[in-house]
Amino acid sequence: MAADTKENLTAAKARMGAFAKASPNVMKAFGQLAGAATTEGRFTAAQKELLATAIAVVEGCEDCILYHVDAARRQGAEEEELVEALAIAVEMGGGPALMYAGKALECFRNLSS
Repeated sequence: MAADTKENLTAAKARMGAFAKASPNVMKAFGQLAGAATTEGRFTAAQKELLATAIAVVEGCEDCILYHVDAARRQGAEEEELVEALAIAVEMGGGPALMYAGKALECFRNLSS
């Protein structure tokens, strides 16, 4: 993930696009679910993306980390907020989450530069 975060993000989005073409009904339904889940309510859109990032860290999904870190940044999340969300992910996920938390922070910094 460190080599070229922006290229990796573009590649992840391209893979999602390819799947969307192969299975448009599933992707449409997933998109509706994602839209409903990320609509602002008590939590802001940025906070919801930080929650998604923390879950991606615990699950160990690098593409999800890329996608949700990027979305959190675009929604106005700050690095300090990400670090707090990552701390919870490490608490809940242990050592493996710690490794992915480092990747998520690196991703945020690479996308910010």
